[in-house]
Amino acid sequence: MNFQLDTIKSDKNVPRPDSHVDDGRFSLNGLLSRAGYTATSFFLVLYAIVVIYPLFWTIINSLKSTQEIYTSSWSLPTTWEFGNYVEAWNGGVSSYFLNSFIVSTSSVLITIYVSALCAYGLLKYRGKGANALLLFLIGGLLVSPEVSVVPLYELMQVTRFHDTYLALIVPYVAYRLPITILLIRAYFLTIPKDLDEAAYIDGYNSMQIFHKIYLPLSKTILITAGVLTAYYTWNEFLFAIIFIDSDSLKTIPSGLMAFRDALQTNWGVLLAGLVISATPLIVAFMFLQRSFIRGMVSGSVKG
Repeated sequence: MNFQLDTIKSDKNVPRPDSHVDDGRFSLNGLLSRAGYTATSFFLVLYAIVVIYPLFWTIINSLKSTQEIYTSSWSLPTTWEFGNYVEAWNGGVSSYFLNSFIVSTSSVLITIYVSALCAYGLLKYRGKGANALLLFLIGGLLVSPEVSVVPLYELMQVTRFHDTYLALIVPYVAYRLPITILLIRAYFLTIPKDLDEAAYIDGYNSMQIFHKIYLPLSKTILITAGVLTAYYTWNEFLFAIIFIDSDSLKTIPSGLMAFRDALQTNWGVLLAGLVISATPLIVAFMFLQRSFIRGMVSGSVKG
C-alpha cells in the first residue's frame, strides 16, 4: 500500500511530455499573433493615410486662392478663403448637385426594387432554366459600359431620351441590375422557408409575402445595394458627358468639367466644388457603414 502511494506521488512530480510542448506551441502562436496584429495594424494605418491624405489636400487647397495653390500647395492656407464655397455653389454647382440628386435617387430606387423583384423570382423559380438565368446575370457583369456607348447613343436618339434625365437613369439601372440581383438573391436564400409556409397558410399571396416579409427582413442588403448604386451613379462621367448636352441638366462630374472651363484658372473654387460633390457620399457612408458592412458579408454562406 505504501509502495502504491509513493508511486502515485512520484508520478505527480514527473512532468508530462505534452505539457512542455503545449506551452511552447502556445507561446509561439502568441508571438505569431502579436506579430501579425502589429503588421496588419501598420498596413491599415498606412492605407488610411494614403486614402485620407488626398481628401485632406483637396479640402485644404479649396480654402486657398489660386496663386497660393501654385506657390504653396502643401502648406496650410495663410488666408482661409471660405468664399470659394459660396462662389462655387452660386456659380453652378447647386444646379449640378440637384441634377445628380435626382438622377441618383431615381436610379437607386428603381434598381433596388426591380432587383429585389428579380431576386425573389429567381428564388421561387425552380425550373430547368434557373441556372441558365443565373449565368445570364453573371454574363451581364462582364459587359463594359464603354463598349455599348455607340448603340446606346443611337437608342437614346430613337427613343428621344437624349438630353433628358432618362438618358442617364435607364443605362444606370440596366448596368447595376446584375450585381444587385445577385447580392439580394444571396441574402434572400438566408431567410427561413418556414416564414413562406406560415404566410401562405395565413392567406398571403406571393407579392404580399415579398412586400411584407422579404423586403422588411432585407434592409441591410438593400442599404448595401443602394450605397453601391449611389456611388456609381453619383460619380459616373462617360454617359453624363455624351447623353446630356444642356448645361441645366448636367450632373456634377460633367458639370464641374464645364465649370472649370468657365472659371479657367480659379482652382480654389473648382476644388471647393469637388469637396461639395464628395460630401453627400462620405456622410451617407458614415451613417450607413454598419448596415453596409453587414450587408456585404450577409449571404456569404448560401449563394
